[in-house]
Amino acid sequence: MSGCGCDGSNLHPVDEVIEHLLSRAPCPPKVEQVALVDALGRVLAEDLLAPSDVPAWDNSAMDGYALRARDLPIEGGFLPLAGRIAAGDSGLTPLAPGQAVRIFTGAPLPPGADTVVAQEDCQVEGSGVWLPAAKQGAHVRQRGEELTNGSLLLSAGQRLRPQEIGLLASMGFAQVAVYRPLRVGLLSSGDELREPGEVLQPGQIYNANRFTLGAVLRSLGMQVHDYEVMADDLAASRDALSLAASEWDMLLTSGGVSVGEEDHLKQAIRELGELHLWRLAIQPGKPLAFGEVGGKPWLGLPGNPAAALITALIVARPFLLRAQGRVEVLPKALPLPAVFSWTQPRPRRQYLRARLQADASGQLQVHLHPRQGSAMLSSACWSDGLAVIEIGQTLQAGEAVSYLSFAELLQ
Repeated sequence: MSGCGCDGSNLHPVDEVIEHLLSRAPCPPKVEQVALVDALGRVLAEDLLAPSDVPAWDNSAMDGYALRARDLPIEGGFLPLAGRIAAGDSGLTPLAPGQAVRIFTGAPLPPGADTVVAQEDCQVEGSGVWLPAAKQGAHVRQRGEELTNGSLLLSAGQRLRPQEIGLLASMGFAQVAVYRPLRVGLLSSGDELREPGEVLQPGQIYNANRFTLGAVLRSLGMQVHDYEVMADDLAASRDALSLAASEWDMLLTSGGVSVGEEDHLKQAIRELGELHLWRLAIQPGKPLAFGEVGGKPWLGLPGNPAAALITALIVARPFLLRAQGRVEVLPKALPLPAVFSWTQPRPRRQYLRARLQADASGQLQVHLHPRQGSAMLSSACWSDGLAVIEIGQTLQAGEAVSYLSFAELLQ
């Protein structure tokens, strides 16, 4: 991939740029031990093995009666009851041939029993119970059927969701080794930017990207330091970037990366490290920059708010997650029917703000917002994801379109 390429006219495929960024991702942050209760959303730093079989013993999958299947005639029959077993009971007496025992969900099967019959299918009669015909092994959770001792429990690089937290708790893990959160320095470029609450003068705008991109980073589990807006001055830009690079793992900026535009940000990057500037075959968000400042990775996103959001989610996100230690970093698109047509093929991959709505039959369909401008965040607020249309592709209503959910892109 080209170095500066500042005057190049070629558009780089989005997937090619993402692949290049991933090949340049730094090593993950340091590893730390945290209490399991504090591990939600963190990235696992080591493979974990099951310390025991799961289940640790044969147990009942429901409330009912435990027995030997061979003790019942084909058509079912009556068996005397030999007691009851609840979850947590231990020191069980072996089940004598020709008997049944009352058992509850999660309770261990007594030695000799191999089958459980649900209580709603049985009829207690005096000191015994009438049971229907039963298949051997029915409603029994076999020892080790979920996990065996020493098998892989979770892999390094996984993000810990509630289900992983619960699994670790079920195996007795009180602490877990995770990567320290990636620390990102966030900077904005542009003398026209003002903070919410300030009075705007002619030609000034509020700094939406500072809040949008900071929220994206925090949604991805990263620690963010938000610097003040860099003044459009070479010395000021150089000083701000140099300071941020000395304090944080990675830098992310918005604005000042358009191809052919004269600005101090790009020159400051050149003086402090390394600059790659690309024109991506993506809409919105064609300009993207990547390089190093003081040995720290730097990503420069477009200045238009919607373009900054979409390039952050599509291009920057995989790189950031890989730098955080994640293994699976690419989102999975769903093919869903579109209610719109796309008749004009485009030279750039389209990421269109869209949302899902169910038709009368309950089938989810992809609807587009009517306004797709690169500065328009209101359409992103209306949307719950992005419809993706490939370069040169046309689409008729009813055909499948690739759909990326914001819910997945923000985790």
